[in-house]
Amino acid sequence: MLLTLDIGNTNITLGVFEEESILETFRLASDRELPQEEYEILLHSLLKKYDIRACIIASVVDELSSVIKHACDNVFHLNSILLTSKLNLGIKIALKNPKEAGADRIANACGAYVLYSKPAIIIDLGTATTFDILDKSGNFIGGVIMPGLNLQFRALNKSTSKLPRIEADTVDNAIGNNTADAILSGVIRGSACAIEGLIAQCENELGEKAVIIATGGYSGLISKYMNRRFDFVNPYLTLEGLRFLYELNK
Repeated sequence: MLLTLDIGNTNITLGVFEEESILETFRLASDRELPQEEYEILLHSLLKKYDIRACIIASVVDELSSVIKHACDNVFHLNSILLTSKLNLGIKIALKNPKEAGADRIANACGAYVLYSKPAIIIDLGTATTFDILDKSGNFIGGVIMPGLNLQFRALNKSTSKLPRIEADTVDNAIGNNTADAILSGVIRGSACAIEGLIAQCENELGEKAVIIATGGYSGLISKYMNRRFDFVNPYLTLEGLRFLYELNK
């Protein structure tokens, strides 16, 4: 069985694959202070019923990359693959500096390349909200990075003296008649408007309509406030991309 790990700034998402089928997913906090030994205990506890024979890791947290790789190697007695732009990616990274492409964005682009038609716009609603763009030839040509929902909520709370910290939720009206609803409207509805507007601008630059694929925990919430809905919502796109990349590099 194959273990895939997506190490993000907030969470570590794990997926267990048997051939092309994803059997189960798990989520851990991205705790930079947790020692390797504790991660080994967590991995052993979560995955003890699975016969893990291979592992591939995408990480955007440098402090955790080697910690998690060594933990996986020790627990499962293997040599994990750590995703970088130097691997065989199966697609062209057509950026001015390909090394700037984050591992999660590469995995998303590769997943979309395999699973969907092109051109494609992949929107990952995580700590940051990112757009990854594939042109009609399947080349990864760039994207967009904007603050994610929780970053916006935290910034409003930490940078002001009176605005409270709230959690993402639905909001019935654009005009909030209390502070919490006003913040929700600004962040949730505002992000939906920004995403929809950026989709239109990206398609204008591509010169044609694109397939819109969303991933990340907030994709369902955001889509409620968009006139142009996502064509596909795939919460496991990053993990699917990692599975594809493992097959290319095993």
